[in-house]
Amino acid sequence: MAALRMLVAAVMAAALAACTSIDQPLKSDLERSDVQQCADWFVRLDDAVERAGVGDAEAYRIPGYPYLRVNRFLASFRDRAEKDPAAFQSWERHLRELDARARTYELSNLPLGTMTALGITDRSAAAAATDRCAAVLALLDLENPAGRDALVKRAEVPDDYADWKRAIGLYPLVRWPFFAFAKGWEREAAEMFQSASLAGNENPRSVRYQPTGDAMTAAQVAALLSAAKRDALGIPQLTPRDRAALIATFAPVFAVDTNGDYDRIGPLEWRGGAAPAVDTSRPTVYQRLTYTRYGDATLVQLVYSIWFPERPQTGLVDPAFGTLDGLTFRVTLDQSGHPLVYDSIHNCGCYHIFLPTNRVTAMTPPDSTVEWVFIPRQLPAIDAPARTLVRITSGNHYLTDVRADAGGRGLSYSLADDGELRTLPVAGGTRSAFGPDGIVPGTDRAERFLTWTLGLDDAGAMHEWGHHATALIGRRQFDDADLIERRFAIVGDPPAQQRRE
Repeated sequence: MAALRMLVAAVMAAALAACTSIDQPLKSDLERSDVQQCADWFVRLDDAVERAGVGDAEAYRIPGYPYLRVNRFLASFRDRAEKDPAAFQSWERHLRELDARARTYELSNLPLGTMTALGITDRSAAAAATDRCAAVLALLDLENPAGRDALVKRAEVPDDYADWKRAIGLYPLVRWPFFAFAKGWEREAAEMFQSASLAGNENPRSVRYQPTGDAMTAAQVAALLSAAKRDALGIPQLTPRDRAALIATFAPVFAVDTNGDYDRIGPLEWRGGAAPAVDTSRPTVYQRLTYTRYGDATLVQLVYSIWFPERPQTGLVDPAFGTLDGLTFRVTLDQSGHPLVYDSIHNCGCYHIFLPTNRVTAMTPPDSTVEWVFIPRQLPAIDAPARTLVRITSGNHYLTDVRADAGGRGLSYSLADDGELRTLPVAGGTRSAFGPDGIVPGTDRAERFLTWTLGLDDAGAMHEWGHHATALIGRRQFDDADLIERRFAIVGDPPAQQRRE
């Protein structure tokens, strides 16, 4: 009966979603020609993007507002935006910027002939028309409290778990063997961390990839964050120079056990295959700076991702092997710029590991029957300018150790903005590494046939930022705005950082 109720609820939710088209803006006054023209522009532009298959899936498109997109971090400010006009104005600006960024990638990836069909001379003209029409429709849709309230209610990002799959797949029953599997992997990973800790020295077959930029001192990081202006939502307004300095400071050293080219890292590029390839001749680490919430505070996070050409097959039956593999390592800072928690996933969203420092304590899980937080061990504080060493195994690319780097010789890597993955060069233009569904094409794994009953979308395949579901049992997204807040308490937490009710 529980499964049946889940199925009915999922079907009703899908029917409700179908009633609202994301292609149709909320147009309250179609008698105005500029409003009508702008409404038509977004319909035609979105149709062209959909037909070409170049939609950018990172941020969620808010139904009824084709000029706004939202992510989980910004969605967490809905209550504040609803109550405070200044906060709403800042919030809406962030939503506009998210859409404008996504539109830039979509326009770049559109075939050139599409511009003529849209009645536009080139991509810059299309971008200008989009910006102008966004302002026209926003002025109309958000000029009164009712319009603003409607936006607040719709600006909620769905997670990447499909309830209808869980209903059909009898999730209440099948969850238990998968839960046992997840716990088994946690025990195995904890043993690997223990062995690496006892071994001390790096594997002689390990290749070190190290950053080239200078690192700030802890005092300089603290001064930078303290001086940063904050908007009405409390989000730091970091300059490009500030962001680059923080990213360079906390860039880790990756030590990868290497037995073949499948263990070497590099940038993604299109070479005519079903999936992007990795240029292992140019060691590259993709980076992004993002934020998380902790009480009333907004904390900075530095994210570093590496890509391998493949996860090679091991054994006759190996549902996890396939084209491309990767690992993402994240550092969450406190308000003074000291690392609080490190965590990591593979680029499929799998194998989520938390490594808290002694500046936090883990909180008791609210439910012991879901995947909540796996902590193989706690780390001592590693303050700038010290580097963090991240050890990775050969083949399956498991994270096995994180510690302060003791130095050594290695290969230098370049840091690249991970936005570059959304417009990789191809003959005659650009193409995203990700499909409109947020998945890297050609990276399917056989494990998807086993795990679909858990509600996951193409488990094992490489996913775009914003689409990393990291728990088999339960619901957990890598970019949840309260991911750290709900799992860790800051030692000596000051009143200004008390949790939200």
